[in-house]
Amino acid sequence: MSGKATLRRQLLAERALLTSEDVRNAAAVLAEAALGLPELATARTVAAYVSIGDEPGTRPLLDALRSRGVRVLLPVLLPDNDLDWAPYEGPERLVAARWGLLEPAGPRLGPRGVLAADAVLLPGLAVDGRGMRLGRGGGSYDRVLARLSRAGAHPALVVLLYAHEVVERVPEEPHDHPVHAVVTPAAVLRFPGRTPGAPGA
Repeated sequence: MSGKATLRRQLLAERALLTSEDVRNAAAVLAEAALGLPELATARTVAAYVSIGDEPGTRPLLDALRSRGVRVLLPVLLPDNDLDWAPYEGPERLVAARWGLLEPAGPRLGPRGVLAADAVLLPGLAVDGRGMRLGRGGGSYDRVLARLSRAGAHPALVVLLYAHEVVERVPEEPHDHPVHAVVTPAAVLRFPGRTPGAPGA
């Protein structure tokens, strides 16, 4: 088993120990902390995702951004695991999809819709001190990040995690992209040299 797979299994097992109350309480703290980020305070369009199960909760944050007048884009999983995007129009406009995901029911913008985002909230299982992110291994967000890079788009890349998921080192591959910031219930961490808007950021 690869280093990434081993770490994923360990982190998913730790998440499984969280109670629904733990997840709910963390989501409220994460939303408040994320809303204070300059990267989100100035963003007019944010690409995000709907958390499910024991993932660090995004739902309070999605609604808070929308109430601020921010245009929130949510992913729609395509058959090849690439991501389309559609605007978030409130929780009542989310529909069940593959793998237990919730997706927006509105008109789709195409995979390039993410290029309009000033900030992108990425799901993840861990981030290390260099800003390297460990995802779930499906490759969907690797495609998103590659698409942003090819287009010369440099939105702020932000990950929401539980505090123990900031780890010493994440195994990396050549296609992996570092993020600019991670928000946990305990702290906000930014990574030196990872400035949104900069070439290669």
